[in-house]
Amino acid sequence: MNSPRGRRLTLVASVTGAVIVALDGTVLTVAQPRLQRDLDATFAQVQWTSTGYLIAVASLLVFAGRLGDRYGHRRVFALGMLGFGAASAGIGLAGGIGWVIGLRVAQGVFGALLQPATLGMLRAAYPPDRLGRPVAVRTAAIGLAAVAGPLAGGALTTHLGWRAVFFVNVAPALAMGLVALAVRAPSALAFQTPAALAVHAPAVPRETARPRLDLPGAGLLAVALAGLVHTLVGIPETGWTVATALGLGCAVVAGGVFVRHERRTADPLVPPGVLRSGAAGPALGVLVAASAALFGALFLGTYYLQDALALDPLDSGLRALPLAAMMVLAAPVAAMLTRRQGPRRTAVAGMVLVAAGVLLMSRLGRGSGAEAIGGCFLLLGAGFATVMVTATTVVVRDASVDTAGVAGGLQQTAMNIGPALGVAAATTLMSVAGRGDTAGRPPGDGPRFAADVFLSAMGPALTVLAAVAAAGVLPAAMLPGRAAARRPGDQPVEELPDGPPRSEIASSA
Repeated sequence: MNSPRGRRLTLVASVTGAVIVALDGTVLTVAQPRLQRDLDATFAQVQWTSTGYLIAVASLLVFAGRLGDRYGHRRVFALGMLGFGAASAGIGLAGGIGWVIGLRVAQGVFGALLQPATLGMLRAAYPPDRLGRPVAVRTAAIGLAAVAGPLAGGALTTHLGWRAVFFVNVAPALAMGLVALAVRAPSALAFQTPAALAVHAPAVPRETARPRLDLPGAGLLAVALAGLVHTLVGIPETGWTVATALGLGCAVVAGGVFVRHERRTADPLVPPGVLRSGAAGPALGVLVAASAALFGALFLGTYYLQDALALDPLDSGLRALPLAAMMVLAAPVAAMLTRRQGPRRTAVAGMVLVAAGVLLMSRLGRGSGAEAIGGCFLLLGAGFATVMVTATTVVVRDASVDTAGVAGGLQQTAMNIGPALGVAAATTLMSVAGRGDTAGRPPGDGPRFAADVFLSAMGPALTVLAAVAAAGVLPAAMLPGRAAARRPGDQPVEELPDGPPRSEIASSA
């Protein structure tokens, strides 16, 4: 789908998928208290509506990307969107918390299918040197979803109940899924001259070119990531327990076996070229460092605004509004800077802004005004949008069309692991700095510090998170510079109606 209309439709589909997933997470947070009361659920059960989703989506992202590489990203995207919409409708009709948890896990499975496909479709539709702008549009849309999510979730929950939060996803998800199935991308052969078609005729059948699915590798990676996410999500709520320790041990063992398996198998889940390109690995490291620092700071910032400053949720959201606004404004600027200055300089500048924002936040106190707080969020939004646009563009652009789905899955995995790692690190640092001086909360509800203790512990914890962001400058400095040569295989591509994307030039050759 290489025509302007096809590219626009691909961009709309990619943005819609990303926004639906982003909105689903933000609106659910607002709706959880009402859901707990209406379904007479415990706090731990309500937490599993989020934990189950996170474990499902994080453990399957790379495998879902590989499915897109084999069967076509449009097909996988359509399946993910239709399943996501159906699961959302089921949750809205659920009569008990058990059904909600189970359907949230199913929603995570379908979310894992559609997320890598949103990036794989962009790689198939746009030339590598023009990927920055669509990635920036996608990032800006996610920023808008971050603004609209809590407001929409609060309004829907207040006036229509928590079920409306899930019903709002149904229509756009089903509509975009059906459109993705109905619209057929033209075959790459349709653009060839008769001579090129004659040369192409005796080519090897397409089935032989499709990568085999590494099911053992997919299972091992799923177990490793599920154990890691379970541990990282559990630490903020219960601290280090036997369950979290076992989860971490399981993740380490499964991860080690996965690496060994990938080195020996003929068709690995993650092809060696994806991470050996020299840019994808550092870009993923930048994403993990930036998202860990940002979400760890946001986790502490929420408690600072609501507990230390005694602001209500609406006022707290207004104080943090500059972050989302800057994500929207900075995304297109980051795409332009990446094109003109190169990924290295742009990503380094973004990481410096993130580190500066977190460091300044560590200096906030009771007397800090709205200007100081807003300034911290401005820096965080500008820096994170810059890093996200630049690193995502590098990861997707650097992948071949046959591995774009895996690259998208790795990018999405980094964007899921980083926030969980940041929140877990923030909680652990606060526990160490606060010396265990906490006020009571319900079991499984995590520690709550007294205001004075929280303020004294917040500074050191955020300083460490700022150091994490500063460490992200190192992988950012390993990204390609402005004069990086374009790879010979970077041609515009077409996605076949019944198969994976293929390069035009490779087809005519």
